[in-house]
Amino acid sequence: MMTDQQSSPVSAPADSAAARQRFDDFGLAPEILRALRDQGYEYPTPIQAQAIPVVLQGRDVMGAAQTGTGKTAGFSLPIIQRLMAHANNSASPARHPVRALILTPTRELADQVAENVKAYSRHTGLRATVVFGGVDIAPQVTALRSGVEIVIATPGRLLDHVAQKSINLSQTQILVMDEADRMLDMGFLPDLQRIINLLPRQRQNLMFSATFSPEIKKLAASFLSNPQTIEVARSNATSDNVTQILYEVKEDEKRDAIAFILRERGLKQVIVFTNTKIGASRLSVHLVKQGVKAAAIHGDKSQSERMTALEDFKRGAVEVLVATDVAARGLDISEMPCVINYDLPFNAEDYVHRIGRTGRAGAKGDAISLCGAQDDKALADIEKLTGRKIVRLQLAGFVPTSAPAFREREHRSEYRGDQRSENRHEQRGEGRSRGGYGAAREKVDPWFLRPYTPNTAPASARNEKSAAANNTAAPKPQKRAALLGGLRKTSVTG
Repeated sequence: MMTDQQSSPVSAPADSAAARQRFDDFGLAPEILRALRDQGYEYPTPIQAQAIPVVLQGRDVMGAAQTGTGKTAGFSLPIIQRLMAHANNSASPARHPVRALILTPTRELADQVAENVKAYSRHTGLRATVVFGGVDIAPQVTALRSGVEIVIATPGRLLDHVAQKSINLSQTQILVMDEADRMLDMGFLPDLQRIINLLPRQRQNLMFSATFSPEIKKLAASFLSNPQTIEVARSNATSDNVTQILYEVKEDEKRDAIAFILRERGLKQVIVFTNTKIGASRLSVHLVKQGVKAAAIHGDKSQSERMTALEDFKRGAVEVLVATDVAARGLDISEMPCVINYDLPFNAEDYVHRIGRTGRAGAKGDAISLCGAQDDKALADIEKLTGRKIVRLQLAGFVPTSAPAFREREHRSEYRGDQRSENRHEQRGEGRSRGGYGAAREKVDPWFLRPYTPNTAPASARNEKSAAANNTAAPKPQKRAALLGGLRKTSVTG
């Protein structure tokens, strides 16, 4: 069997339908078969065995399979085969127009797909490049203007190149949407519609994803033409090769629980998923303080930082990769023994993609989730979607190492204001201090603390006093003529 980035060949089961087929049986060009042999691939996975012949026929395809089953090769191999007729060694960019466009939701997945496409086409003379945001656009412009047949791109950066006129899509023959459901979740629908409008009407359309929601089927109906639906597993199913375990842990003890699990199991390559970027960063810092080689990747990291962390993780310099769902799609890291859900995802479908990072290519893997009292609804949604109950266990031998006050303070800092205690009352009971505990209080003039005492003087005396004050305070009226300078002169007699 074969996945998109497999380090060694894996024999297909004898009773599998794919075991009766080899890549040689699909009529692929010798240059493609040579590239597959270079990587030790011989047998196709079920999604590859079903998709490759249909794509070679030029039909539109909707392909769904459990994550980790090799969807990338399922569409990239037949695309390369179909474009072989246009392969040439000319240096002229005009001889290398964009003929196939592959769209992915994330930078990491785009880079992953590009690596596979380049590996499969290395002996063919076809050119491929990848464009995504977060990095300098100038090298991408140079590569596109030099001419490439296959472009792997994220939607936003592709439209940037369209605006700069560094790419021409008028000769595109094949459009691929990989992880289309994730692109919809990330709000790419308007961008996708703009891109589709830039392409020729006569083209082949392929849509591949691990899940097919009603929204995805609606999108497919808008641009696919009589597609062949390929599903090798029940929609939203999880792999039987993945053992799913759930530990019930208090929210403020989760960080210590992660460190405990890593030590007890001796894990040296694991992805830990969190729901928030700040949560990923703080967990990574906490693990480093515990002596674990950890790094975080999330949307606030620059592209170079994210790629460096991934490369360090793949080569073993980083043992624990703490990530948000930006890393949940398409990443294929060989022999991943375990993934851990520090937080259960808000979207139940993301759970399928998270645990799909382990148990790939027929290997076994564990998916561990930490669950607190506030996660009951998310857990129920996951079990409803996948159609199976997750085994609940107690984390035997676990004792939190952080002081309770420290854990409480750290937990409050992530949800600032939600669990603040009320301010203490002052001893005299005048009200609550504005500065909180320990705040310095200004001295209060005792006059402001005196009770109200009404005036007890008789009403007649008060009226007389008021009238006298008005009489003395009222100014003597002046003659208007004097103000205008017209006062009559008077004679003085002696």
